[in-house]
Amino acid sequence: MAVVIPLFVAVGGAAGAVCRHLVSERVERATADTLAVNTLGSLILGVVLAAPVGDAAALALGTGFCGAFTTFSSFAFETVRLAEDGFVRAATRNAVATLALALLGVTVGGLLGGLF
Repeated sequence: MAVVIPLFVAVGGAAGAVCRHLVSERVERATADTLAVNTLGSLILGVVLAAPVGDAAALALGTGFCGAFTTFSSFAFETVRLAEDGFVRAATRNAVATLALALLGVTVGGLLGGLF
């Protein structure tokens, strides 16, 4: 099992990166694509953490997929850039919306995952 663990993470990570790219192509408004992937990724992580999916699936989906799909570093960069460019209200809205929706997503995901 120890030898294949990185493979689970790698496969999940590759899928997560491709999915994030596809979302970015479809959602073209500034910061909206980042908000979408972080909210959806938090929901998926909540499901994975609460559902009895097993170690391999948890590594592939939780660590690999969600790690590559979400991008909280982009969220931080975009928020600071908005503030530095003088759009302080937009930066504040982006920060509050992203954090609130990510917490809501992981909570709802946890509830959904607990149903299985």
